[in-house]
Amino acid sequence: MPSLKELRGRIGSVKQTQKITSAMKLVAASKLKRAQEQAEASRPFALKMSAMLANLAAGVRDLPGAPPLLAGSGKEETHLIVVATSDRGLCGGFNSSIVRAVRRRIAELLDAGKAVKIICIGRKGRDMLRREHGKLIIEFVDGVAGKRRMEYADAALVAQKILDLYAAGEFDVCSIIFNRFKSAVTQIVTLQQIVPVEPPAPVEDTAAASQAEGGAIYEFEPDEEQILSELLPRNLAVQIFGALVENAASEQGARMAAMDNATRNAGEMIRKLTLRYNRQRQAQITKELIEIISGAEAAVG
Repeated sequence: MPSLKELRGRIGSVKQTQKITSAMKLVAASKLKRAQEQAEASRPFALKMSAMLANLAAGVRDLPGAPPLLAGSGKEETHLIVVATSDRGLCGGFNSSIVRAVRRRIAELLDAGKAVKIICIGRKGRDMLRREHGKLIIEFVDGVAGKRRMEYADAALVAQKILDLYAAGEFDVCSIIFNRFKSAVTQIVTLQQIVPVEPPAPVEDTAAASQAEGGAIYEFEPDEEQILSELLPRNLAVQIFGALVENAASEQGARMAAMDNATRNAGEMIRKLTLRYNRQRQAQITKELIEIISGAEAAVG
């Protein structure tokens, strides 16, 4: 049984931890507001970019001169997985949920006889994956996941690495796995194919399709092939940037929720330790009183 001094030490230690987790919760809440605003602001641009590409690609995808980023390499033997995690921990299951999805995806691809390569954005993903899949990691992008505000230039840098690998024939299909922000307590693990560009879902109802497009007929100048050759690499950077800002908001939301739980758990532990301390102190006082009374009775007798 711990002594009263040890219990006082434990209570003091938990109180200090509670102060730290409470401060981290406030910092995460402040960062979450900025990250959420950035994520929400980037979504319409990414959606419009995808819609424009879908319109452009409709009549070009199956042509002999279609851009490789759109038509693909003609095979699906080598898959590149871009894993977006954080540089720091203390954010609940944010990183572990992404890594679990990556491991499942790797297992599926390997079972199907495909080759797998990995690019890690964020130290936590690299550290968790390199024990089991270290040989598959071909690139580690440092200094991006830990930034206070995500910049488009960071996404463009990652996109250029992917484009260089694709041009060299290092992979056939590229996907990015990240957490899409839904709320401060809910993040959705998302697998998004970015190379080649996924075709839009077919719309069987022509009236609905016409209404979705607003009934407009587009004429492109210059032609679709030339526009796509410029637009596809930029779209790759836009999609990666969207994934990174969603990930940044999800990280801060997960950290705020984790620190809130830690703060409440510390309060509960302090309550239990204080109760235990008071009971043990009362028992010790009662024991001393009994000893004093017994000694006084013995002296009188």
